[in-house]
Amino acid sequence: MGIYDIIAILVTVAALFSYINHRYIKLPRTIGLMALSLVVSFVLISLGSVEFFTLDEQLVRLLSGVDFYDTLMHGMLGFLLFAGALHVNLDDLREQGVVIGIMATFGVLVSTILVGLLSWTLFILLNIEIPFIYCLLFGALISPTDPIAVLGILKKAGAPKKLKTLITGESLFNDGIGVVVFITILSVATGSSHSSDHFSVVKLLVVEAGGGILYGIGLGYLSYTLIKKIDNYHVEVLITLATVMGGYRFAETIHVSAPLAIVVAGLMIGNHGRYFGMSDLTRERLDNFWELIDEILNAVLFVLIGLEILVISHKMDMIMVGIMMIPWVLVARFISIGSIIGLARRFTIFPKGAIRILCWAGLRGGISVALALSLPQGPERDLIVTITYCIMAFSILIQGLSVSTLVVKFSKQEVESNSAAPKNL
Repeated sequence: MGIYDIIAILVTVAALFSYINHRYIKLPRTIGLMALSLVVSFVLISLGSVEFFTLDEQLVRLLSGVDFYDTLMHGMLGFLLFAGALHVNLDDLREQGVVIGIMATFGVLVSTILVGLLSWTLFILLNIEIPFIYCLLFGALISPTDPIAVLGILKKAGAPKKLKTLITGESLFNDGIGVVVFITILSVATGSSHSSDHFSVVKLLVVEAGGGILYGIGLGYLSYTLIKKIDNYHVEVLITLATVMGGYRFAETIHVSAPLAIVVAGLMIGNHGRYFGMSDLTRERLDNFWELIDEILNAVLFVLIGLEILVISHKMDMIMVGIMMIPWVLVARFISIGSIIGLARRFTIFPKGAIRILCWAGLRGGISVALALSLPQGPERDLIVTITYCIMAFSILIQGLSVSTLVVKFSKQEVESNSAAPKNL
Protein backbone atom coordinates (compact mmCIF):
# COMPACT_ATOMS: atom_id res chain seq x y z
CA MET A 1 0.00 0.00 0.00
CA GLY A 2 1.46 3.35 -1.06
CA ILE A 3 1.80 6.52 0.99
CA TYR A 4 -1.11 8.16 -0.89
CA ASP A 5 -3.41 5.24 0.00
CA ILE A 6 -2.44 5.48 3.69
CA ILE A 7 -3.02 9.25 3.78
CA ALA A 8 -6.35 8.88 1.94
CA ILE A 9 -7.61 6.26 4.42
CA LEU A 10 -6.50 8.26 7.49
CA VAL A 11 -8.04 11.52 6.23
CA THR A 12 -11.29 9.73 5.32
CA VAL A 13 -11.51 8.09 8.77
CA ALA A 14 -10.68 11.42 10.45
CA ALA A 15 -13.45 13.16 8.48
CA LEU A 16 -15.98 10.44 9.35
CA PHE A 17 -15.08 10.45 13.05
CA SER A 18 -15.13 14.27 13.13
CA TYR A 19 -18.65 14.27 11.72
CA ILE A 20 -19.88 11.63 14.19
CA ASN A 21 -18.33 13.48 17.13
CA HIS A 22 -19.63 16.90 16.07
CA ARG A 23 -23.10 15.62 15.19
CA TYR A 24 -23.77 13.16 18.00
CA ILE A 25 -21.12 12.82 20.72
CA LYS A 26 -20.12 16.50 21.04
CA LEU A 27 -16.88 15.95 22.93
CA PRO A 28 -13.96 18.36 22.46
CA ARG A 29 -12.74 17.62 18.94
CA THR A 30 -9.36 15.99 19.59
CA ILE A 31 -10.63 14.04 22.60
CA GLY A 32 -13.66 12.85 20.67
CA LEU A 33 -11.54 11.69 17.72
CA MET A 34 -9.19 9.74 19.94
CA ALA A 35 -12.07 8.23 21.93
CA LEU A 36 -13.79 7.03 18.77
CA SER A 37 -10.53 5.61 17.42
CA LEU A 38 -9.93 3.74 20.67
CA VAL A 39 -13.47 2.34 20.70
CA VAL A 40 -13.12 1.13 17.11
CA SER A 41 -9.70 -0.35 17.92
CA PHE A 42 -11.03 -2.26 20.94
CA VAL A 43 -13.96 -3.56 18.89
CA LEU A 44 -11.61 -4.75 16.16
CA ILE A 45 -9.36 -6.44 18.71
CA SER A 46 -12.38 -8.22 20.19
CA LEU A 47 -13.62 -9.31 16.77
CA GLY A 48 -10.15 -10.42 15.76
CA SER A 49 -10.74 -13.77 17.40
CA VAL A 50 -13.80 -14.36 15.22
CA GLU A 51 -13.13 -16.69 12.32
CA PHE A 52 -13.08 -15.10 8.85
CA PHE A 53 -12.84 -11.60 10.37
CA THR A 54 -9.74 -10.00 8.82
CA LEU A 55 -10.37 -6.26 9.04
CA ASP A 56 -8.18 -5.91 12.13
CA GLU A 57 -5.36 -7.70 10.31
CA GLN A 58 -5.71 -5.35 7.35
CA LEU A 59 -5.60 -2.30 9.64
CA VAL A 60 -2.53 -3.68 11.43
CA ARG A 61 -0.80 -4.03 8.07
CA LEU A 62 -1.83 -0.47 7.21
CA LEU A 63 -0.57 0.96 10.50
CA SER A 64 2.63 -1.08 10.29
CA GLY A 65 3.34 0.79 7.07
CA VAL A 66 3.24 4.08 8.97
CA ASP A 67 6.42 5.05 10.82
CA PHE A 68 4.70 6.96 13.63
CA TYR A 69 7.94 8.56 14.85
CA ASP A 70 8.96 9.72 11.39
CA THR A 71 5.43 10.85 10.53
CA LEU A 72 5.12 13.05 13.62
CA MET A 73 8.66 14.15 14.39
CA HIS A 74 9.79 14.73 10.79
CA GLY A 75 6.43 15.57 9.27
CA MET A 76 3.59 16.91 11.38
CA LEU A 77 5.39 18.41 14.38
CA GLY A 78 6.89 21.42 12.62
CA PHE A 79 3.49 22.45 11.23
CA LEU A 80 1.72 21.94 14.58
CA LEU A 81 4.32 23.89 16.59
CA PHE A 82 4.42 26.75 14.08
CA ALA A 83 0.61 27.00 14.00
CA GLY A 84 0.55 27.08 17.81
CA ALA A 85 3.34 29.66 18.15
CA LEU A 86 1.85 31.87 15.43
CA HIS A 87 -1.03 32.95 17.69
CA VAL A 88 0.87 33.42 20.95
CA ASN A 89 1.18 37.04 22.04
CA LEU A 90 4.86 37.73 22.62
CA ASP A 91 4.13 40.48 25.18
CA ASP A 92 2.07 38.05 27.30
CA LEU A 93 4.78 35.43 26.90
CA ARG A 94 7.49 37.91 27.88
CA GLU A 95 5.70 38.75 31.13
CA GLN A 96 5.83 35.08 32.12
CA GLY A 97 9.10 34.39 30.28
CA VAL A 98 11.24 33.53 33.29
CA VAL A 99 8.70 31.16 34.83
CA ILE A 100 7.94 29.52 31.46
CA GLY A 101 11.65 29.14 30.72
CA ILE A 102 12.31 27.46 34.07
CA MET A 103 9.25 25.21 33.74
CA ALA A 104 10.28 24.15 30.22
CA THR A 105 13.90 23.41 31.18
CA PHE A 106 14.36 22.79 34.89
CA GLY A 107 10.83 21.38 35.15
CA VAL A 108 11.45 18.84 32.37
CA LEU A 109 14.81 17.81 33.87
CA VAL A 110 13.34 17.40 37.38
CA SER A 111 10.36 15.49 36.02
CA THR A 112 12.68 13.24 33.98
CA ILE A 113 14.75 12.35 37.04
CA LEU A 114 11.73 11.88 39.32
CA VAL A 115 9.85 9.68 36.85
CA GLY A 116 13.05 7.73 36.22
CA LEU A 117 13.57 7.07 39.93
CA LEU A 118 9.91 6.27 40.62
CA SER A 119 9.60 3.90 37.66
CA TRP A 120 12.90 2.19 38.54
CA THR A 121 11.64 1.67 42.12
CA LEU A 122 8.32 0.28 40.87
CA PHE A 123 10.08 -2.08 38.45
CA ILE A 124 12.27 -3.39 41.28
CA LEU A 125 9.21 -4.01 43.46
CA LEU A 126 7.53 -5.85 40.59
CA ASN A 127 10.69 -7.87 39.82
CA ILE A 128 10.98 -6.32 36.35
CA GLU A 129 14.58 -6.12 35.17
CA ILE A 130 15.19 -2.93 33.23
CA PRO A 131 18.33 -0.73 33.18
CA PHE A 132 18.08 2.60 34.99
CA ILE A 133 19.06 4.47 31.82
CA TYR A 134 15.83 3.22 30.20
CA CYS A 135 13.87 4.51 33.19
CA LEU A 136 15.42 7.93 32.54
CA LEU A 137 14.51 7.61 28.86
CA PHE A 138 10.93 6.95 29.90
CA GLY A 139 11.06 10.00 32.18
CA ALA A 140 12.32 12.17 29.31
CA LEU A 141 9.68 11.06 26.80
CA ILE A 142 6.74 11.31 29.22
CA SER A 143 7.66 14.75 30.66
CA PRO A 144 6.76 17.00 27.67
CA THR A 145 3.14 18.16 27.71
CA ASP A 146 0.80 18.57 24.76
CA PRO A 147 -1.35 21.73 24.60
CA ILE A 148 -3.43 20.70 21.59
CA ALA A 149 -6.29 18.97 23.36
CA VAL A 150 -6.58 21.29 26.36
CA LEU A 151 -6.24 24.90 25.14
CA GLY A 152 -9.71 25.02 23.57
CA ILE A 153 -11.17 23.59 26.76
CA LEU A 154 -9.40 26.19 28.91
CA LYS A 155 -10.67 28.97 26.68
CA LYS A 156 -14.29 27.80 26.94
CA ALA A 157 -13.94 27.33 30.69
CA GLY A 158 -12.83 30.93 31.09
CA ALA A 159 -9.32 30.23 32.35
CA PRO A 160 -7.37 33.37 33.31
CA LYS A 161 -5.13 34.73 30.55
CA LYS A 162 -2.04 34.33 32.73
CA LEU A 163 -2.79 30.64 33.22
CA LYS A 164 -3.40 30.03 29.50
CA THR A 165 -0.13 31.79 28.68
CA LEU A 166 1.76 29.61 31.17
CA ILE A 167 0.27 26.39 29.78
CA THR A 168 0.80 27.41 26.14
CA GLY A 169 4.33 28.73 26.60
CA GLU A 170 5.48 25.78 28.70
CA SER A 171 4.08 23.18 26.32
CA LEU A 172 5.50 24.87 23.21
CA PHE A 173 9.02 25.00 24.63
CA ASN A 174 9.10 21.83 26.74
CA ASP A 175 8.34 19.78 23.62
CA GLY A 176 11.67 20.87 22.17
CA ILE A 177 13.55 20.55 25.47
CA GLY A 178 12.03 17.12 26.13
CA VAL A 179 13.12 15.86 22.71
CA VAL A 180 16.65 17.18 23.28
CA VAL A 181 16.85 15.51 26.71
CA PHE A 182 15.52 12.25 25.25
CA ILE A 183 18.02 12.25 22.37
CA THR A 184 20.86 13.05 24.77
CA ILE A 185 20.01 10.17 27.12
CA LEU A 186 19.37 7.82 24.18
CA SER A 187 22.82 8.57 22.75
CA VAL A 188 24.33 7.51 26.08
CA ALA A 189 22.11 4.43 26.37
CA THR A 190 22.96 3.18 22.87
CA GLY A 191 26.62 4.24 22.99
CA SER A 192 26.18 6.48 19.94
CA SER A 193 27.67 9.54 21.66
CA HIS A 194 31.35 10.15 21.15
CA SER A 195 31.91 10.22 24.86
CA SER A 196 29.80 9.24 27.82
CA ASP A 197 31.31 11.69 30.29
CA HIS A 198 29.13 14.34 31.89
CA PHE A 199 30.76 17.21 29.96
CA SER A 200 29.91 15.72 26.56
CA VAL A 201 26.33 15.08 27.64
CA VAL A 202 25.87 18.67 28.84
CA LYS A 203 27.57 19.95 25.69
CA LEU A 204 25.17 17.97 23.49
CA LEU A 205 22.21 19.28 25.47
CA VAL A 206 23.36 22.92 25.26
CA VAL A 207 24.28 22.77 21.58
CA GLU A 208 20.98 21.15 20.59
CA ALA A 209 18.77 23.50 22.63
CA GLY A 210 20.78 26.72 22.43
CA GLY A 211 21.60 26.18 18.78
CA GLY A 212 17.94 25.58 17.99
CA ILE A 213 16.90 28.85 19.64
CA LEU A 214 19.61 30.88 17.89
CA TYR A 215 18.86 29.25 14.55
CA GLY A 216 15.14 29.94 15.09
CA ILE A 217 15.85 33.63 15.70
CA GLY A 218 17.81 33.84 12.44
CA LEU A 219 15.18 31.86 10.53
CA GLY A 220 12.34 33.97 11.90
CA TYR A 221 14.13 37.23 11.13
CA LEU A 222 14.90 36.13 7.55
CA SER A 223 11.26 35.17 6.96
CA TYR A 224 10.05 38.41 8.56
CA THR A 225 12.37 40.46 6.34
CA LEU A 226 11.12 38.73 3.18
CA ILE A 227 7.47 39.14 4.22
CA LYS A 228 7.96 42.80 5.08
CA LYS A 229 9.28 43.69 1.61
CA ILE A 230 6.20 42.47 -0.30
CA ASP A 231 2.42 42.72 -0.12
CA ASN A 232 1.08 39.54 -1.71
CA TYR A 233 -0.56 37.04 0.59
CA HIS A 234 0.01 34.13 -1.82
CA VAL A 235 3.77 34.62 -1.65
CA GLU A 236 3.76 35.39 2.09
CA VAL A 237 1.87 32.21 2.93
CA LEU A 238 4.32 30.29 0.75
CA ILE A 239 7.22 31.87 2.67
CA THR A 240 5.78 30.62 5.97
CA LEU A 241 5.42 27.14 4.47
CA ALA A 242 9.05 27.24 3.37
CA THR A 243 10.03 28.43 6.85
CA VAL A 244 8.43 25.39 8.44
CA MET A 245 9.39 22.73 5.92
CA GLY A 246 12.81 23.92 4.79
CA GLY A 247 13.72 25.44 8.14
CA TYR A 248 12.80 22.32 10.11
CA ARG A 249 14.70 20.01 7.79
CA PHE A 250 17.83 22.20 7.75
CA ALA A 251 17.80 22.37 11.56
CA GLU A 252 17.89 18.57 11.64
CA THR A 253 20.74 18.58 9.13
CA ILE A 254 22.94 20.87 11.27
CA HIS A 255 21.94 18.95 14.45
CA VAL A 256 20.14 21.66 16.40
CA SER A 257 16.67 21.36 17.93
CA ALA A 258 14.22 21.73 15.04
CA PRO A 259 11.13 21.96 17.32
CA LEU A 260 12.64 24.84 19.32
CA ALA A 261 13.73 26.57 16.12
CA ILE A 262 10.25 26.44 14.61
CA VAL A 263 8.62 27.68 17.83
CA VAL A 264 10.93 30.70 17.95
CA ALA A 265 10.45 31.42 14.23
CA GLY A 266 6.67 31.13 14.65
CA LEU A 267 6.69 33.57 17.55
CA MET A 268 8.66 36.12 15.51
CA ILE A 269 6.45 35.84 12.43
CA GLY A 270 3.27 35.78 14.51
CA ASN A 271 4.22 39.00 16.30
CA HIS A 272 6.75 41.20 14.46
CA GLY A 273 5.78 39.78 11.09
CA ARG A 274 2.07 40.07 11.79
CA TYR A 275 2.11 43.67 13.04
CA PHE A 276 4.93 45.23 11.01
CA GLY A 277 5.14 43.20 7.82
CA MET A 278 1.60 42.14 6.82
CA SER A 279 -1.49 43.84 5.50
CA ASP A 280 -4.91 43.14 7.03
CA LEU A 281 -5.76 40.84 4.12
CA THR A 282 -2.51 38.87 4.53
CA ARG A 283 -3.06 38.46 8.28
CA GLU A 284 -6.57 37.13 7.68
CA ARG A 285 -5.52 34.70 4.93
CA LEU A 286 -2.43 33.56 6.85
CA ASP A 287 -4.46 32.87 10.01
CA ASN A 288 -7.13 30.98 8.07
CA PHE A 289 -4.52 28.90 6.23
CA TRP A 290 -2.60 27.85 9.34
CA GLU A 291 -5.76 27.26 11.36
CA LEU A 292 -6.95 24.86 8.64
CA ILE A 293 -3.56 23.10 8.53
CA ASP A 294 -3.62 22.78 12.32
CA GLU A 295 -7.17 21.36 12.35
CA ILE A 296 -6.53 18.79 9.61
CA LEU A 297 -3.22 17.54 11.01
CA ASN A 298 -4.57 17.30 14.55
CA ALA A 299 -7.59 15.33 13.34
CA VAL A 300 -5.37 12.84 11.48
CA LEU A 301 -2.87 12.67 14.37
CA PHE A 302 -5.41 11.81 17.07
CA VAL A 303 -7.11 9.23 14.86
CA LEU A 304 -3.70 7.68 14.22
CA ILE A 305 -2.89 7.70 17.95
CA GLY A 306 -6.17 5.96 18.75
CA LEU A 307 -5.61 3.29 16.09
CA GLU A 308 -2.00 2.69 17.11
CA ILE A 309 -3.25 0.50 19.97
CA LEU A 310 -3.74 -2.21 17.34
CA VAL A 311 0.03 -2.54 16.86
CA ILE A 312 1.30 -2.27 20.43
CA SER A 313 1.58 -5.09 22.97
CA HIS A 314 -1.69 -6.18 24.58
CA LYS A 315 -0.08 -8.15 27.42
CA MET A 316 -2.17 -7.59 30.53
CA ASP A 317 0.84 -7.48 32.89
CA MET A 318 2.36 -4.58 30.87
CA ILE A 319 -0.98 -2.76 30.83
CA MET A 320 -1.27 -3.13 34.60
CA VAL A 321 2.21 -1.64 35.04
CA GLY A 322 1.13 1.25 32.82
CA ILE A 323 -1.94 1.87 34.97
CA MET A 324 0.19 1.76 38.13
CA MET A 325 2.57 4.36 36.65
CA ILE A 326 -0.17 6.95 36.05
CA PRO A 327 -0.25 8.37 39.62
CA TRP A 328 3.56 8.39 39.82
CA VAL A 329 3.83 10.47 36.66
CA LEU A 330 1.26 12.90 38.07
CA VAL A 331 3.21 13.10 41.34
CA ALA A 332 6.41 13.91 39.45
CA ARG A 333 4.58 16.60 37.47
CA PHE A 334 3.09 18.05 40.66
CA ILE A 335 6.48 18.22 42.39
CA SER A 336 8.35 19.72 39.43
CA ILE A 337 5.69 22.35 38.68
CA GLY A 338 4.79 22.97 42.33
CA SER A 339 8.36 23.73 43.36
CA ILE A 340 8.78 26.25 40.53
CA ILE A 341 5.44 28.03 41.07
CA GLY A 342 5.98 27.96 44.84
CA LEU A 343 9.29 29.83 44.48
CA ALA A 344 7.94 32.18 41.81
CA ARG A 345 5.04 33.22 44.07
CA ARG A 346 7.53 35.28 46.06
CA PHE A 347 7.86 37.59 43.06
CA THR A 348 4.54 37.38 41.20
CA ILE A 349 0.88 36.48 41.71
CA PHE A 350 -0.65 33.36 40.16
CA PRO A 351 -4.34 32.50 39.74
CA LYS A 352 -5.95 30.41 42.47
CA GLY A 353 -5.24 26.69 42.04
CA ALA A 354 -2.50 27.34 39.47
CA ILE A 355 -0.35 24.38 40.56
CA ARG A 356 -3.20 21.87 40.49
CA ILE A 357 -4.53 23.15 37.16
CA LEU A 358 -1.07 23.16 35.56
CA CYS A 359 -0.49 19.64 36.84
CA TRP A 360 -3.83 18.25 35.66
CA ALA A 361 -3.75 20.18 32.36
CA GLY A 362 -0.32 18.74 31.50
CA LEU A 363 -1.63 16.23 28.97
CA ARG A 364 0.65 13.75 27.23
CA GLY A 365 0.15 13.34 23.50
CA GLY A 366 1.68 12.20 20.25
CA ILE A 367 5.25 13.26 21.01
CA SER A 368 5.49 10.88 23.98
CA VAL A 369 4.17 7.98 21.90
CA ALA A 370 6.46 8.83 18.98
CA LEU A 371 9.56 8.96 21.18
CA ALA A 372 8.64 5.64 22.81
CA LEU A 373 8.21 4.01 19.40
CA SER A 374 11.64 5.30 18.34
CA LEU A 375 13.42 3.21 21.01
CA PRO A 376 15.58 0.30 19.81
CA GLN A 377 13.79 -3.04 19.55
CA GLY A 378 13.85 -5.08 22.75
CA PRO A 379 11.86 -5.99 25.86
CA GLU A 380 12.47 -2.52 27.33
CA ARG A 381 10.87 -0.90 24.28
CA ASP A 382 7.71 -3.04 24.43
CA LEU A 383 7.21 -2.24 28.12
CA ILE A 384 7.88 1.49 27.75
CA VAL A 385 5.61 1.81 24.69
CA THR A 386 2.72 0.11 26.53
CA ILE A 387 3.19 2.22 29.67
CA THR A 388 3.44 5.41 27.61
CA TYR A 389 0.25 4.58 25.73
CA CYS A 390 -1.66 3.91 28.97
CA ILE A 391 -0.56 7.23 30.47
CA MET A 392 -1.29 9.13 27.25
CA ALA A 393 -4.79 7.64 26.95
CA PHE A 394 -5.57 8.48 30.59
CA SER A 395 -4.32 12.05 30.26
CA ILE A 396 -6.25 12.78 27.06
CA LEU A 397 -9.52 11.06 27.99
CA ILE A 398 -9.72 11.57 31.78
CA GLN A 399 -7.66 14.68 32.45
CA GLY A 400 -8.73 16.35 29.22
CA LEU A 401 -12.43 15.88 29.96
CA SER A 402 -12.22 16.98 33.60
CA VAL A 403 -9.77 19.90 33.50
CA SER A 404 -12.53 22.38 32.60
CA THR A 405 -14.37 21.46 35.82
CA LEU A 406 -11.20 22.15 37.78
CA VAL A 407 -10.71 25.52 36.06
CA VAL A 408 -14.32 26.59 36.67
CA LYS A 409 -14.10 25.55 40.33
CA PHE A 410 -10.99 27.63 41.08
CA SER A 411 -12.17 30.55 38.94
CA LYS A 412 -15.37 30.76 41.03
CA GLN A 413 -13.35 30.57 44.23
CA GLU A 414 -11.11 33.39 43.05
CA VAL A 415 -14.08 35.57 42.10
CA GLU A 416 -15.71 34.94 45.49
CA SER A 417 -12.43 35.65 47.27
CA ASN A 418 -11.97 38.94 45.41
CA SER A 419 -15.55 40.03 46.03
CA ALA A 420 -15.24 39.25 49.74
CA ALA A 421 -11.97 41.15 50.11
CA PRO A 422 -12.28 44.57 51.79
CA LYS A 423 -12.05 47.51 49.38
CA ASN A 424 -10.14 50.67 50.15
CA LEU A 425 -12.37 53.72 50.18
